[in-house]
Amino acid sequence: MNSTVVKMTRAQLTAMVVGGMIGAGIFSLPRTFAGATGPLGAVVAWLIAGLGMYTLARVFQMLAERKPALDAGVFAYAKEGFGDYPGFLSAFGYWIGSCIGNVSYWVLIKSTLGAFFPVFGDGNTVVAILVASVGIWLFHFMILRGVQQAAAINKIVTIAKVIPILVFLAIMAFAFKMDMFQFNFYGGDLTGSIFEQVRATMLVTVFVFLGIEGASVYSRYAKDRSDVGAATVTGFLVVTTLMVLVTLLPYAVVPRADIAAMRQPSMAALLEAVVGHWGAVFVSVGLLVSVLGAYLTWSLICAEVLSAAARTRDMPKVFARENANGVPSAALWATNIIIQLIVISTYWSRDAFSLMLNLTSAMSLIPFLLVAAYGLQVTRRGETYDVRPQERNRDLILAVVATIYTVFLLYAGGIEFIVLSAVLYAPGSLLYLWARREQGARVFNKPSDVVILALAVIAAAVGIYWIATGYIQI
Repeated sequence: MNSTVVKMTRAQLTAMVVGGMIGAGIFSLPRTFAGATGPLGAVVAWLIAGLGMYTLARVFQMLAERKPALDAGVFAYAKEGFGDYPGFLSAFGYWIGSCIGNVSYWVLIKSTLGAFFPVFGDGNTVVAILVASVGIWLFHFMILRGVQQAAAINKIVTIAKVIPILVFLAIMAFAFKMDMFQFNFYGGDLTGSIFEQVRATMLVTVFVFLGIEGASVYSRYAKDRSDVGAATVTGFLVVTTLMVLVTLLPYAVVPRADIAAMRQPSMAALLEAVVGHWGAVFVSVGLLVSVLGAYLTWSLICAEVLSAAARTRDMPKVFARENANGVPSAALWATNIIIQLIVISTYWSRDAFSLMLNLTSAMSLIPFLLVAAYGLQVTRRGETYDVRPQERNRDLILAVVATIYTVFLLYAGGIEFIVLSAVLYAPGSLLYLWARREQGARVFNKPSDVVILALAVIAAAVGIYWIATGYIQI
C-alpha cells in the first residue's frame, strides 16, 4: 500500500458503517415489511435480526481485536479458518454481492426520479440505464483520486442523509394513532403463521444490515485497531434503532394493505399521505443523497475486498495494483465494469430492485456464515485468550448465536436464491484457478474443496434450468 495514504479516524470508520447500512434499504422498509407482516411479526423479525446481527457485529469486533494481522476481515477470516478455496469463495461472494447491491442503488435512484419524471419508469428503462451509467463512471473517477478523500466526503454525506429520516420519524410519531396500530397489529387479512411472515422478511433484514462489516473491511486504514470494533458496534446500534422505528411507526398511520401497495420508495409515499406532495419531494431528495452516499461507501468496499484478496494471492495479482493515490485502481475498474454490465441487464428484469436486493443478501450469507464459524473456532480453541481470558465464555456464546443465526438465514432465504448464488459462484471459481496457476500452486489442497466446487456446479446447472423454464422469474 502506498505509504502516503492517510489513516482513517474512528469517526470516519463509524461513518463507513453507518453510510454503508443506511442506503436504499431503509427507504423501502415500510412497504417491504407491510407486504409480509404486521407490527407483531415486524417486532419478532427485528428481535431475531437485531440479536443475530448484534452477535455477528460482536464477532467482527472480537476478531478485529484478537486477529489484527487479518486485514479486509470478511474473507481473510474465512481463509484463515477453512482454507484457500473457501476463503476465495467468501471474497468472491462478498465482492460480487456488493456489486449487485450497488446496482440496486441505481435502480432505486431512477425509480425515485420516475415518480416525477415518467421517462425513468421503475428504474430500468433505457434512459434510466444511460443516466445510471454516467453516474457509475463519475463516481469511478472521483474515487481514483484517493480513498481518504472519498471517506471524508462519505462522513459529510452520512450526516446529511440521516436528517430526512429523523424528520420522517418525527412526523410519523406526531401522526401516531393507537387504533390504527391495533388494527394493523396482527397483519389484518394476511395468511400464514407468524413464523412464515417473519421468514419472509429475513432476506430484507440482511440487505439493510449489510455494511455492518464496513469498518472491518477497511481495518488496514484504521489509525488504531481498537477503533474498528468500536465503530462496528456504534454504527450497528444507531442504524438498528432507526430501521425499527421506520418499520413500526407507519403501521400507526396508514392501513397495512395501503402501505403494501405503495410505490417504492415507500417512505416518500407515506410522508406524502400524511403531509402532502412536499413530503414525497423531501424524502426523495434525502433518498438520493443517502443512496449516492451509500454507493460511494460500497464502491470503496468492493474495490478494497477484491484488492485485498489479490494482495494475499487469493485473486489474480492484477487486482492488487494501486495508483499513485493508493487506490486499488485495477480492482475498481473490474468492480465498475461488472456493475455496468448488471445495470444493463436490469432492462429485462420484471422487478429489478427486489431481485437485486434479495440476490445481494443471498450472496452475502456464505461470507457471513464463514466469519461467524471462524469466530467459533477461535473461541473454542482459546486462541489469543492468554490475554483477557475472562472474555472467552462471553465470546463463545456470541459466536455460537451468530453461527446459528446465519444458518437460519440460509434456510429462510429459500432454495431459489441459493441456486441463483451458485450461478455466480461456479463460474467465478475460474478466477481462483487463474490465481493458483499464477502461483504454480496445487489448485485444491483438500478433498472437501473439490466437493464444494462440484456442488456449486450442480446447483448452478439447476439454477440455469429453473430460470430457462420460468420456475425462477427474474
